[in-house]
Amino acid sequence: MQFIKTKDAYQALRYPEFRAYVTGNTLFTMALLIQEVILAYEIYHLTHNPLALGLIGLAEAVPYISLVLFGGHFADNRDKKKIMQGSLSVIILGSVLLLYAATQLKSEHADFHMYLIYFVIFLIGLAKGFFSPAASSLNPFLIPKEVFANAATWNSSFWQLGSILGPGMAGFLYAYAGLSGSLMIVIGLLLAVMSCMFFIKSRPVPPKKVVHESIWHSLREGIEYVFKTKIILYAISLDLFSVLFGGVIAILPIFAEDILKVGAEGLGILRAAPSVGAVVTMLSLIYFPPLKNAWRNLLLAIAGFGIATLVFGLSSNFWLSVTALFFTGAFDSVSVVIRQTVLRIFTPDEMRGRVSSVNGVFVSTSNEMGAFESGVAAKFFGTIPSVLIGAGVTLFLVTIVAFKSKDLLELDVEKASEA
Repeated sequence: MQFIKTKDAYQALRYPEFRAYVTGNTLFTMALLIQEVILAYEIYHLTHNPLALGLIGLAEAVPYISLVLFGGHFADNRDKKKIMQGSLSVIILGSVLLLYAATQLKSEHADFHMYLIYFVIFLIGLAKGFFSPAASSLNPFLIPKEVFANAATWNSSFWQLGSILGPGMAGFLYAYAGLSGSLMIVIGLLLAVMSCMFFIKSRPVPPKKVVHESIWHSLREGIEYVFKTKIILYAISLDLFSVLFGGVIAILPIFAEDILKVGAEGLGILRAAPSVGAVVTMLSLIYFPPLKNAWRNLLLAIAGFGIATLVFGLSSNFWLSVTALFFTGAFDSVSVVIRQTVLRIFTPDEMRGRVSSVNGVFVSTSNEMGAFESGVAAKFFGTIPSVLIGAGVTLFLVTIVAFKSKDLLELDVEKASEA
Protein backbone atom coordinates (compact mmCIF):
# COMPACT_ATOMS: atom_id res chain seq x y z
CA MET A 1 0.00 0.00 0.00
CA GLN A 2 1.15 3.55 -0.68
CA PHE A 3 0.91 6.08 2.14
CA ILE A 4 1.53 9.84 2.38
CA LYS A 5 2.99 11.42 5.49
CA THR A 6 0.62 13.91 7.14
CA LYS A 7 1.72 17.41 8.17
CA ASP A 8 0.37 17.45 11.72
CA ALA A 9 -0.48 14.09 13.22
CA TYR A 10 -2.40 15.69 16.12
CA GLN A 11 -4.53 18.18 14.18
CA ALA A 12 -7.95 16.92 15.27
CA LEU A 13 -6.97 16.50 18.93
CA ARG A 14 -6.25 20.23 19.18
CA TYR A 15 -10.03 20.84 19.21
CA PRO A 16 -11.49 20.43 22.77
CA GLU A 17 -14.95 19.33 21.65
CA PHE A 18 -13.47 16.64 19.44
CA ARG A 19 -11.39 15.42 22.40
CA ALA A 20 -14.54 15.17 24.51
CA TYR A 21 -16.31 13.38 21.65
CA VAL A 22 -13.66 10.70 21.14
CA THR A 23 -13.26 10.22 24.91
CA GLY A 24 -16.98 9.59 25.22
CA ASN A 25 -16.91 7.36 22.15
CA THR A 26 -14.13 5.27 23.71
CA LEU A 27 -15.98 4.83 26.99
CA PHE A 28 -19.24 4.07 25.16
CA THR A 29 -17.51 1.41 23.07
CA MET A 30 -15.87 -0.12 26.13
CA ALA A 31 -19.17 -0.27 28.01
CA LEU A 32 -21.19 -1.87 25.21
CA LEU A 33 -18.47 -4.38 24.33
CA ILE A 34 -17.97 -5.45 27.95
CA GLN A 35 -21.71 -5.97 28.14
CA GLU A 36 -21.79 -7.77 24.77
CA VAL A 37 -19.01 -10.20 25.69
CA ILE A 38 -20.32 -11.09 29.15
CA LEU A 39 -23.90 -11.52 27.89
CA ALA A 40 -22.76 -13.73 25.01
CA TYR A 41 -20.71 -15.88 27.36
CA GLU A 42 -23.59 -16.04 29.85
CA ILE A 43 -26.04 -17.16 27.15
CA TYR A 44 -23.65 -19.76 25.72
CA HIS A 45 -22.93 -20.99 29.24
CA LEU A 46 -26.69 -21.44 29.75
CA THR A 47 -27.51 -23.01 26.37
CA HIS A 48 -24.32 -24.29 24.64
CA ASN A 49 -26.19 -23.52 21.42
CA PRO A 50 -24.47 -21.56 18.57
CA LEU A 51 -27.87 -20.38 17.35
CA ALA A 52 -28.48 -18.70 20.72
CA LEU A 53 -25.36 -16.60 20.04
CA GLY A 54 -26.63 -15.73 16.57
CA LEU A 55 -29.93 -14.54 18.03
CA ILE A 56 -28.03 -11.89 20.01
CA GLY A 57 -27.07 -10.20 16.76
CA LEU A 58 -30.59 -10.56 15.39
CA ALA A 59 -32.14 -9.08 18.54
CA GLU A 60 -30.07 -5.92 18.12
CA ALA A 61 -30.11 -5.69 14.31
CA VAL A 62 -33.88 -5.84 13.76
CA PRO A 63 -34.80 -2.76 15.82
CA TYR A 64 -31.68 -0.89 14.74
CA ILE A 65 -32.21 -1.41 11.02
CA SER A 66 -35.91 -0.63 11.42
CA LEU A 67 -35.26 2.75 13.04
CA VAL A 68 -31.85 3.99 11.91
CA LEU A 69 -33.12 5.68 8.72
CA PHE A 70 -35.64 7.60 10.81
CA GLY A 71 -32.82 8.33 13.25
CA GLY A 72 -30.86 9.87 10.40
CA HIS A 73 -33.83 12.05 9.44
CA PHE A 74 -34.19 13.30 13.01
CA ALA A 75 -30.45 13.90 13.27
CA ASP A 76 -30.68 16.23 10.26
CA ASN A 77 -33.68 18.05 11.70
CA ARG A 78 -33.18 18.08 15.48
CA ASP A 79 -30.52 18.83 18.08
CA LYS A 80 -28.01 15.98 17.66
CA LYS A 81 -26.67 16.29 21.19
CA LYS A 82 -30.12 15.94 22.77
CA ILE A 83 -30.85 12.88 20.62
CA MET A 84 -27.63 11.29 21.86
CA GLN A 85 -28.42 12.09 25.50
CA GLY A 86 -31.95 10.66 25.26
CA SER A 87 -30.75 7.49 23.52
CA LEU A 88 -27.96 6.99 26.04
CA SER A 89 -30.47 7.26 28.89
CA VAL A 90 -32.42 4.33 27.40
CA ILE A 91 -29.23 2.25 27.14
CA ILE A 92 -28.37 3.00 30.78
CA LEU A 93 -31.88 1.93 31.80
CA GLY A 94 -31.41 -1.36 29.96
CA SER A 95 -28.16 -2.04 31.80
CA VAL A 96 -29.85 -1.31 35.12
CA LEU A 97 -32.54 -3.89 34.25
CA LEU A 98 -29.83 -6.45 33.54
CA LEU A 99 -28.15 -5.68 36.87
CA TYR A 100 -31.46 -6.11 38.70
CA ALA A 101 -32.00 -9.47 37.02
CA ALA A 102 -28.45 -10.63 37.78
CA THR A 103 -28.77 -9.79 41.48
CA GLN A 104 -32.42 -10.66 42.19
CA LEU A 105 -33.39 -13.61 40.00
CA LYS A 106 -32.85 -17.14 41.31
CA SER A 107 -31.36 -20.01 39.30
CA GLU A 108 -34.85 -21.44 38.65
CA HIS A 109 -35.64 -18.29 36.65
CA ALA A 110 -32.83 -18.94 34.14
CA ASP A 111 -35.16 -18.95 31.15
CA PHE A 112 -36.71 -15.62 32.13
CA HIS A 113 -33.21 -14.22 32.67
CA MET A 114 -32.20 -15.24 29.15
CA TYR A 115 -35.33 -13.67 27.63
CA LEU A 116 -34.65 -10.48 29.58
CA ILE A 117 -31.14 -10.37 28.13
CA TYR A 118 -32.59 -10.57 24.62
CA PHE A 119 -35.13 -7.85 25.49
CA VAL A 120 -32.43 -5.47 26.72
CA ILE A 121 -30.34 -6.15 23.61
CA PHE A 122 -33.47 -5.30 21.59
CA LEU A 123 -33.87 -2.09 23.62
CA ILE A 124 -30.25 -1.14 22.98
CA GLY A 125 -30.81 -1.69 19.27
CA LEU A 126 -33.74 0.73 19.37
CA ALA A 127 -31.68 3.36 21.17
CA LYS A 128 -28.69 2.96 18.87
CA GLY A 129 -31.00 3.53 15.90
CA PHE A 130 -31.14 7.17 17.01
CA PHE A 131 -27.80 7.47 18.83
CA SER A 132 -25.53 6.28 16.01
CA PRO A 133 -26.63 8.62 13.19
CA ALA A 134 -26.76 11.56 15.60
CA ALA A 135 -23.22 10.86 16.84
CA SER A 136 -21.83 10.21 13.35
CA SER A 137 -23.38 13.35 11.89
CA LEU A 138 -22.28 15.53 14.84
CA ASN A 139 -18.63 14.50 14.51
CA PRO A 140 -17.80 16.50 11.33
CA PHE A 141 -19.18 19.70 12.90
CA LEU A 142 -16.54 19.57 15.64
CA ILE A 143 -13.56 20.11 13.31
CA PRO A 144 -12.88 21.94 10.01
CA LYS A 145 -13.02 20.09 6.70
CA GLU A 146 -9.26 20.01 6.16
CA VAL A 147 -8.92 17.95 9.36
CA PHE A 148 -11.48 15.28 8.36
CA ALA A 149 -8.93 12.62 7.37
CA ASN A 150 -6.90 13.11 10.55
CA ALA A 151 -10.11 13.12 12.62
CA ALA A 152 -11.28 9.88 11.00
CA THR A 153 -8.01 8.20 11.98
CA TRP A 154 -8.10 9.46 15.57
CA ASN A 155 -11.80 8.65 15.93
CA SER A 156 -11.19 5.11 14.69
CA SER A 157 -8.10 4.78 16.90
CA PHE A 158 -10.01 5.76 20.03
CA TRP A 159 -12.87 3.48 19.03
CA GLN A 160 -10.43 0.62 18.60
CA LEU A 161 -8.85 1.46 21.97
CA GLY A 162 -12.28 0.96 23.52
CA SER A 163 -12.60 -2.24 21.49
CA ILE A 164 -9.37 -3.52 23.06
CA LEU A 165 -10.04 -2.50 26.65
CA GLY A 166 -13.70 -3.56 26.65
CA PRO A 167 -13.39 -7.20 25.53
CA GLY A 168 -9.99 -7.57 27.20
CA MET A 169 -11.52 -6.57 30.53
CA ALA A 170 -14.78 -8.44 29.99
CA GLY A 171 -13.43 -11.97 30.22
CA PHE A 172 -11.55 -11.26 33.44
CA LEU A 173 -14.46 -9.27 34.91
CA TYR A 174 -16.85 -12.15 34.23
CA ALA A 175 -14.41 -14.66 35.69
CA TYR A 176 -13.61 -12.71 38.88
CA ALA A 177 -16.48 -10.21 39.47
CA GLY A 178 -19.34 -12.18 37.98
CA LEU A 179 -22.17 -10.88 35.84
CA SER A 180 -23.47 -8.36 38.37
CA GLY A 181 -20.05 -6.84 39.12
CA SER A 182 -19.35 -6.47 35.41
CA LEU A 183 -22.68 -4.76 34.83
CA MET A 184 -21.95 -2.24 37.59
CA ILE A 185 -18.80 -1.23 35.74
CA VAL A 186 -20.77 -0.97 32.48
CA ILE A 187 -23.26 1.41 34.10
CA GLY A 188 -20.43 3.53 35.53
CA LEU A 189 -18.81 3.84 32.10
CA LEU A 190 -22.11 4.86 30.48
CA LEU A 191 -22.61 7.57 33.10
CA ALA A 192 -19.10 8.84 32.30
CA VAL A 193 -20.12 9.02 28.62
CA MET A 194 -23.06 11.19 29.59
CA SER A 195 -20.72 13.56 31.43
CA CYS A 196 -18.50 13.90 28.34
CA MET A 197 -21.47 15.25 26.38
CA PHE A 198 -21.67 18.32 28.61
CA PHE A 199 -18.39 19.52 27.05
CA ILE A 200 -19.91 19.52 23.55
CA LYS A 201 -22.09 22.44 22.41
CA SER A 202 -25.38 21.91 20.63
CA ARG A 203 -25.21 22.69 16.92
CA PRO A 204 -27.94 24.49 14.94
CA VAL A 205 -29.68 22.46 12.26
CA PRO A 206 -28.23 23.31 8.80
CA PRO A 207 -30.66 25.28 6.57
CA LYS A 208 -32.66 22.98 4.30
CA LYS A 209 -33.23 23.51 0.61
CA VAL A 210 -36.81 22.23 0.91
CA VAL A 211 -38.93 23.92 3.57
CA HIS A 212 -41.90 21.55 3.67
CA GLU A 213 -40.51 18.06 3.21
CA SER A 214 -42.16 14.82 4.21
CA ILE A 215 -40.17 12.33 6.22
CA TRP A 216 -40.48 9.76 3.42
CA HIS A 217 -39.05 12.20 0.88
CA SER A 218 -36.23 12.95 3.31
CA LEU A 219 -35.40 9.26 3.77
CA ARG A 220 -35.56 8.59 0.03
CA GLU A 221 -33.24 11.53 -0.65
CA GLY A 222 -30.58 10.09 1.68
CA ILE A 223 -30.84 6.60 0.19
CA GLU A 224 -30.71 7.91 -3.38
CA TYR A 225 -27.63 10.01 -2.60
CA VAL A 226 -25.73 6.97 -1.34
CA PHE A 227 -26.70 4.80 -4.31
CA LYS A 228 -25.75 7.43 -6.89
CA THR A 229 -22.39 8.23 -5.24
CA LYS A 230 -20.36 5.26 -6.44
CA ILE A 231 -17.40 5.51 -4.05
CA ILE A 232 -19.67 5.70 -0.98
CA LEU A 233 -21.84 2.82 -2.17
CA TYR A 234 -18.91 0.54 -3.00
CA ALA A 235 -17.00 1.41 0.19
CA ILE A 236 -19.85 0.58 2.56
CA SER A 237 -20.92 -2.43 0.49
CA LEU A 238 -17.45 -3.96 0.74
CA ASP A 239 -17.51 -3.53 4.50
CA LEU A 240 -20.99 -5.05 4.66
CA PHE A 241 -20.21 -8.25 2.77
CA SER A 242 -16.73 -8.82 4.19
CA VAL A 243 -17.93 -8.67 7.82
CA LEU A 244 -21.30 -10.29 7.07
CA PHE A 245 -19.67 -13.44 5.69
CA GLY A 246 -16.11 -13.24 7.04
CA GLY A 247 -16.71 -12.02 10.59
CA VAL A 248 -16.10 -14.52 13.41
CA ILE A 249 -16.61 -12.33 16.49
CA ALA A 250 -20.06 -13.70 17.38
CA ILE A 251 -18.90 -17.32 17.58
CA LEU A 252 -15.69 -16.71 19.54
CA PRO A 253 -17.30 -18.13 22.72
CA ILE A 254 -17.50 -21.48 20.88
CA PHE A 255 -13.79 -21.32 19.99
CA ALA A 256 -12.86 -20.29 23.54
CA GLU A 257 -15.01 -22.94 25.24
CA ASP A 258 -15.02 -25.95 22.92
CA ILE A 259 -12.24 -25.70 20.30
CA LEU A 260 -9.29 -23.87 21.87
CA LYS A 261 -10.48 -24.61 25.43
CA VAL A 262 -9.20 -21.36 27.00
CA GLY A 263 -12.28 -20.30 29.00
CA ALA A 264 -13.55 -16.78 29.76
CA GLU A 265 -10.05 -15.30 30.12
CA GLY A 266 -9.02 -16.67 26.74
CA LEU A 267 -12.24 -15.33 25.23
CA GLY A 268 -11.27 -11.85 26.40
CA ILE A 269 -7.90 -12.15 24.66
CA LEU A 270 -9.45 -13.50 21.45
CA ARG A 271 -12.11 -10.78 21.47
CA ALA A 272 -9.54 -8.02 22.01
CA ALA A 273 -6.98 -9.28 19.46
CA PRO A 274 -8.61 -7.67 16.37
CA SER A 275 -8.73 -4.33 18.15
CA VAL A 276 -5.08 -4.57 19.20
CA GLY A 277 -4.19 -5.10 15.56
CA ALA A 278 -6.40 -2.19 14.57
CA VAL A 279 -4.86 0.23 17.08
CA VAL A 280 -1.29 -0.69 16.12
CA THR A 281 -2.19 -0.06 12.49
CA MET A 282 -4.11 3.13 13.30
CA LEU A 283 -1.08 4.60 15.04
CA SER A 284 0.90 4.25 11.81
CA LEU A 285 -2.02 5.59 9.75
CA ILE A 286 -1.99 8.79 11.82
CA TYR A 287 1.43 9.55 10.33
CA PHE A 288 0.92 7.82 6.98
CA PRO A 289 -2.76 8.10 5.89
CA PRO A 290 -3.71 5.56 3.19
CA LEU A 291 -5.49 8.16 1.07
CA LYS A 292 -3.37 8.24 -2.08
CA ASN A 293 -4.59 5.32 -4.22
CA ALA A 294 -7.26 4.92 -1.54
CA TRP A 295 -9.43 2.51 -3.50
CA ARG A 296 -6.56 0.14 -4.24
CA ASN A 297 -5.59 0.24 -0.56
CA LEU A 298 -9.18 -0.54 0.43
CA LEU A 299 -9.37 -3.56 -1.86
CA LEU A 300 -6.05 -4.92 -0.58
CA ALA A 301 -7.18 -4.42 3.01
CA ILE A 302 -10.42 -6.37 2.48
CA ALA A 303 -8.49 -9.16 0.75
CA GLY A 304 -6.06 -9.27 3.69
CA PHE A 305 -9.02 -9.49 6.07
CA GLY A 306 -10.31 -12.53 4.17
CA ILE A 307 -6.93 -14.27 4.22
CA ALA A 308 -6.46 -13.66 7.97
CA THR A 309 -9.95 -15.07 8.60
CA LEU A 310 -9.02 -18.16 6.59
CA VAL A 311 -5.92 -18.70 8.76
CA PHE A 312 -8.03 -18.32 11.91
CA GLY A 313 -10.45 -20.97 10.70
CA LEU A 314 -7.62 -23.43 10.00
CA SER A 315 -5.77 -22.81 13.28
CA SER A 316 -5.96 -25.12 16.28
CA ASN A 317 -3.28 -23.21 18.24
CA PHE A 318 -4.45 -20.46 20.59
CA TRP A 319 -1.67 -17.97 19.84
CA LEU A 320 -1.85 -18.53 16.08
CA SER A 321 -5.58 -17.85 16.34
CA VAL A 322 -4.86 -14.67 18.32
CA THR A 323 -2.34 -13.59 15.66
CA ALA A 324 -4.83 -14.21 12.84
CA LEU A 325 -7.46 -12.16 14.65
CA PHE A 326 -4.84 -9.44 15.20
CA PHE A 327 -4.41 -9.17 11.43
CA THR A 328 -8.15 -9.13 10.77
CA GLY A 329 -8.25 -5.97 12.90
CA ALA A 330 -5.16 -4.52 11.25
CA PHE A 331 -6.58 -4.87 7.75
CA ASP A 332 -10.06 -3.75 8.82
CA SER A 333 -8.63 -0.55 10.33
CA VAL A 334 -7.31 0.54 6.93
CA SER A 335 -10.79 -0.04 5.51
CA VAL A 336 -12.41 1.94 8.33
CA VAL A 337 -10.19 5.01 7.90
CA ILE A 338 -10.74 5.13 4.15
CA ARG A 339 -14.50 4.59 4.46
CA GLN A 340 -14.98 7.19 7.20
CA THR A 341 -12.91 9.76 5.30
CA VAL A 342 -14.91 9.14 2.13
CA LEU A 343 -18.20 9.61 4.01
CA ARG A 344 -17.01 12.88 5.56
CA ILE A 345 -15.66 14.36 2.33
CA PHE A 346 -18.38 13.37 -0.14
CA THR A 347 -21.45 14.04 2.06
CA PRO A 348 -23.10 17.52 2.18
CA ASP A 349 -23.66 18.96 5.68
CA GLU A 350 -27.45 18.98 5.34
CA MET A 351 -27.48 15.24 4.57
CA ARG A 352 -24.95 13.90 7.07
CA GLY A 353 -27.54 12.34 9.38
CA ARG A 354 -29.34 10.49 6.59
CA VAL A 355 -26.16 9.30 4.86
CA SER A 356 -24.80 8.21 8.25
CA SER A 357 -28.01 6.28 8.88
CA VAL A 358 -27.78 4.49 5.52
CA ASN A 359 -24.19 3.63 6.38
CA GLY A 360 -25.48 2.48 9.76
CA VAL A 361 -27.87 0.06 8.07
CA PHE A 362 -24.97 -1.43 6.13
CA VAL A 363 -22.71 -1.59 9.21
CA SER A 364 -25.43 -3.09 11.41
CA THR A 365 -26.30 -5.60 8.71
CA SER A 366 -22.65 -6.63 8.54
CA ASN A 367 -22.08 -6.75 12.30
CA GLU A 368 -25.33 -7.81 13.98
CA MET A 369 -26.85 -9.70 11.05
CA GLY A 370 -23.38 -11.10 10.42
CA ALA A 371 -23.46 -12.39 13.99
CA PHE A 372 -26.78 -14.08 13.26
CA GLU A 373 -25.39 -15.52 10.02
CA SER A 374 -22.35 -16.83 11.93
CA GLY A 375 -24.53 -18.55 14.51
CA VAL A 376 -26.78 -20.13 11.88
CA ALA A 377 -23.84 -21.23 9.71
CA ALA A 378 -22.03 -22.71 12.72
CA LYS A 379 -25.20 -24.55 13.72
CA PHE A 380 -25.80 -26.16 10.32
CA PHE A 381 -22.31 -26.44 8.75
CA GLY A 382 -20.15 -26.71 11.86
CA THR A 383 -18.10 -23.95 13.48
CA ILE A 384 -14.83 -24.33 11.55
CA PRO A 385 -16.40 -24.98 8.10
CA SER A 386 -18.58 -21.89 8.52
CA VAL A 387 -15.47 -19.73 9.07
CA LEU A 388 -13.70 -21.18 6.02
CA ILE A 389 -16.76 -20.66 3.81
CA GLY A 390 -17.10 -17.06 5.01
CA ALA A 391 -13.44 -16.31 4.26
CA GLY A 392 -13.79 -17.78 0.77
CA VAL A 393 -16.91 -15.70 0.05
CA THR A 394 -15.09 -12.54 1.20
CA LEU A 395 -12.16 -13.14 -1.15
CA PHE A 396 -14.51 -13.92 -4.05
CA LEU A 397 -16.55 -10.74 -3.51
CA VAL A 398 -13.56 -8.42 -3.25
CA THR A 399 -12.27 -9.85 -6.54
CA ILE A 400 -15.61 -9.12 -8.24
CA VAL A 401 -15.74 -5.55 -6.88
CA ALA A 402 -12.14 -4.92 -7.96
CA PHE A 403 -13.08 -5.63 -11.58
CA LYS A 404 -16.23 -3.50 -11.39
CA SER A 405 -14.60 -0.43 -9.83
CA LYS A 406 -11.44 0.11 -11.90
CA ASP A 407 -12.32 3.78 -12.46
CA LEU A 408 -11.91 4.46 -8.71
CA LEU A 409 -8.32 3.21 -8.55
CA GLU A 410 -6.81 6.61 -9.37
CA LEU A 411 -8.94 8.62 -6.94
CA ASP A 412 -6.83 10.76 -4.57
CA VAL A 413 -8.98 11.22 -1.48
CA GLU A 414 -6.38 13.47 0.14
CA LYS A 415 -6.70 16.04 -2.67
CA ALA A 416 -10.50 15.83 -2.43
CA SER A 417 -10.31 16.62 1.31
CA GLU A 418 -8.29 19.77 0.56
CA ALA A 419 -10.66 21.01 -2.14
